[in-house]
Amino acid sequence: MTRTFAVLLSLLLYILPAAASEEAAWVALRGDGHVALMRHADAPGFGDPPDWRLDDCSTQRNLSAQGRADAAAVGARLKTQGARLGRVVSSPWCRCIDTATLMDVGRVEIEPTFSNAVVLSDRRDALAPGARAIIRDWKGPGTLLVVTHGANIQALIGYNPAAGEIVVVAPQADGAPREIGRLPVPPR
Repeated sequence: MTRTFAVLLSLLLYILPAAASEEAAWVALRGDGHVALMRHADAPGFGDPPDWRLDDCSTQRNLSAQGRADAAAVGARLKTQGARLGRVVSSPWCRCIDTATLMDVGRVEIEPTFSNAVVLSDRRDALAPGARAIIRDWKGPGTLLVVTHGANIQALIGYNPAAGEIVVVAPQADGAPREIGRLPVPPR
């Protein structure tokens, strides 16, 4: 009996913070001045082929059928949950633009400072400060949705989200975003 209770208590302690994190994220997304950092939806593999070109999607790693479906599902959930999105920006990589477009939550603007920090490792030191400045300066109205790459989000908050996952943050005066909560891809 004691072991069963300990297992149930451990499970409850694991599940409750995740649920609280999701609820806090939804509350923030319904208000003003927050930022939703989203890793692009599923695009199998890592990085891009050696001969990739930014102006040619056929040379890049792209969304899978699952990734395309997940992007649409995330967008639908944002709408049904009442997220107030004031602006949508994307990395110029096709998998990010496609994710943002398939979500169908607003006009997508390309923002080069959210470019792929893995592929552009020689520019990594310049990308994160530019991203922090955009996040720091966002006041609303609504939430700023940023569709980018996992490594970029990790450089900003120390966490590399799963494909299609959203991390909601509050801009801080020093440019270091404070995490509010996380939203996984909706289950099917």
